[in-house]
Amino acid sequence: MKLVRREFLRLTGATIALPAISRSGWSQSYPSRPVRLIVGFSAGGTTDIAARLMGEWLSERLGQPIIIENRPGAGANLAAEAVVRAPADGYTLLAASSTNAINTTFYEKLSFNFVRDIAMVGGITRSPLVLEVNPSVPVKTVPELIAYAKANPDKISLASYGTGSTSHLAGELFKSHAGIQMQHVPYRGSAPMITDLLGGQIQAAFDNLPASIEQIRSGKLRPLAVGTAVRSESLPDVPTVGESLPGFEASAWIAVGAPKNTPREIIERLNMEINAGLAAPKIKERLAGLGGTVLTGSPDDFDKLLAGETEKWGSVIRTANLKAS
Repeated sequence: MKLVRREFLRLTGATIALPAISRSGWSQSYPSRPVRLIVGFSAGGTTDIAARLMGEWLSERLGQPIIIENRPGAGANLAAEAVVRAPADGYTLLAASSTNAINTTFYEKLSFNFVRDIAMVGGITRSPLVLEVNPSVPVKTVPELIAYAKANPDKISLASYGTGSTSHLAGELFKSHAGIQMQHVPYRGSAPMITDLLGGQIQAAFDNLPASIEQIRSGKLRPLAVGTAVRSESLPDVPTVGESLPGFEASAWIAVGAPKNTPREIIERLNMEINAGLAAPKIKERLAGLGGTVLTGSPDDFDKLLAGETEKWGSVIRTANLKAS
């Protein structure tokens, strides 16, 4: 009887150990075919550029092509849903961004829950949102803009590169912190917004620094402040919004996500290779040239980042009573 029991325990232990061995072998052989990295925006934008930069690095490190697939539409929700529905095997990844954290609250009837259904893998970059004005606007600091807006309630425009975008939410957060009223003017993208800002059709805007940095450097736009908690290395003389409005922080980030049940060993392998890439001088320099900084950390760090950003922007959306049209 003891022999039978001992044999049962031995076989049970072996059975339990098999999945772990299988998973370990799976992660060691990963990837054995091309990997798709899906981007929820058109080619040429900041998210696309960052994804291609990291994709090239991962392809070299993993020995398999990383295929960038642009799938714009529905505020980046089409791309997110495609990854949520994909097999959780590490062969379909998402270029996740702050937009996804906003969408969780902004869109009421999504068929998925981003926080629940996506496992964060690693970061790529964080770039400041910059509060900028046309040089004809008679302000040079955040306090001066606040005073100017209070003296001209609802007469000063504060544009964004899209309703429900990080740019839009940063503007709402700014107005709430400052206690001012400014007209929100949404655009379909940064490029047309900057065109009108340069032309004087709008007075102020929050934009991703990479999209505006050349106009700022040439003096065509005046930066008042950056939204990050610390000053940008690309614009060290430009203060943060938080220096005038304590507690304010608004930045855009890009990271990599995967379907929720992707094996942990694969997620950790990808995280290790991504962080190695972010330590490489050529990638750091390229991201700095775009006005961003490397965003390193563990998968758990980025799960926490996503949860925190979702709650933060959700509160702004609820307070401003914003809804997707």
